[in-house]
Amino acid sequence: MIHIPTAPWAHSVFDLLAWGGGMGLGAILYRWRLSESVNKVALKVDGGYFAALAAGAIPGAWLAGSLNTLRAAGGALSHSVVGALVGAIVAVEIYKALRGVKGSTGGIFVGSFSLGVVIGRFGCLFSGLTDQTYGRPTTLPWAVELGDGIGRHPVQIYESAAMALFLLAYLAGLAVRAPWAMRRGFYVMCLWYGVQRFAWEFLKPYPRLIGPFNLFHVLCLGLAAYGLGYYLADRDRDRERDAQVRALSVPGPDHQPV
Repeated sequence: MIHIPTAPWAHSVFDLLAWGGGMGLGAILYRWRLSESVNKVALKVDGGYFAALAAGAIPGAWLAGSLNTLRAAGGALSHSVVGALVGAIVAVEIYKALRGVKGSTGGIFVGSFSLGVVIGRFGCLFSGLTDQTYGRPTTLPWAVELGDGIGRHPVQIYESAAMALFLLAYLAGLAVRAPWAMRRGFYVMCLWYGVQRFAWEFLKPYPRLIGPFNLFHVLCLGLAAYGLGYYLADRDRDRERDAQVRALSVPGPDHQPV
């Protein structure tokens, strides 16, 4: 069992590091690979896009977090990163539907969000039991002790490591200009984040909502379904467009010499 020194203020420190690191990485990726795709998105949207994003993310974060913690013993208000992500997606997709915007618009946020989770989850770990993101008790040798003498699954590290693996794969995809990373990276991120977090939720002592599933299980299933569904739809649109271009480029009878 590994003893972890904890302090409530650690969360704020790592939150600042996560925001700063995420914004810095986002700027780097924009200059390196994403400027063309981001500029195309900018031509389709206006200030309403960012208003919708904020209008979905902020209440989504607090609503999802509080609906979970208020159901537990000694419930209190809280916020959740998956709630923020789901809320932002719902609001932005409504905005896009009203504006007739097609395709992914979240590519610029992939690196920032992923790195933010990688860093931010250590704030959850070092803030200890007060953060209410700790894992179930376990006797595994890498169990962490957060001040109450009980060894627990380090679910924060599990999630951080999972998103670090995704971030490495994403950067490798950008390096070779892979279509999944260049054009559909946001959908892949949503799918991966939803699946990996769905798994870790079984290791948390949250109140159940439906059978063995808690609220975040449900949100993560929706997030994964969104990522997979929109990824496949966007890929099919690309294939149809490529097929039309090839068909138009094939010489017809009128192009033959007479």
